[in-house]
Amino acid sequence: MKLRPLLLAAVFSSLFSAPLRAKVAIGEPAPDFTLTDSNGKTHTLAEFKGKPVVLEWNNPECPFVKKHYRSGNIPKQQAEATAAGAVWLVINSGAPGKQGHVDGAGANAFLAQYHAHPSAYLLDADGKVGRLYGAKTTPHLFVIDKDGVLRYLGGIDSIASTDEADIAKATQYVPQALHELAAGKAVSAPTSEPYGCSVKYGS
Repeated sequence: MKLRPLLLAAVFSSLFSAPLRAKVAIGEPAPDFTLTDSNGKTHTLAEFKGKPVVLEWNNPECPFVKKHYRSGNIPKQQAEATAAGAVWLVINSGAPGKQGHVDGAGANAFLAQYHAHPSAYLLDADGKVGRLYGAKTTPHLFVIDKDGVLRYLGGIDSIASTDEADIAKATQYVPQALHELAAGKAVSAPTSEPYGCSVKYGS
């Protein structure tokens, strides 16, 4: 594992933070939610039924997030997933005053900086949706099938590091899950350990 010493605290805080009372489980319906995006439009999960949906928890200031955006890894996955008919929702559950919290303009500036094109960037400043899903880290990924059933939850990939060189060597779990679902197969790796900075929830 190639982690800079100063980043170890961020990883450990995500692993040893107080457990979240998540209401999600693989093979069960993903709970609906309503959030406003960075352009002021309201979305529900239910509106996307009939399409696969990816949920990606985000903190623009997190070194692990920057790794996957700066390298183009997440923007590429977003583009490929949406081109294939999936919906990709970025969610920010950072509380006001905490690291990574953004308003709509800040979210749009982040996406523009990295040429990222998710279906929407959703703002969850009170953390209700993050806690509902048990989002622990940024990034933390969830894949929901076209019938609204949760099929994957965990890390973006299989190598927990901030080294961009590790991306090519890692299993990219979200594309793998989406391809398997499109082929009518069961997801071969339905869970993995998420890694990154802890989600900066409010009290």
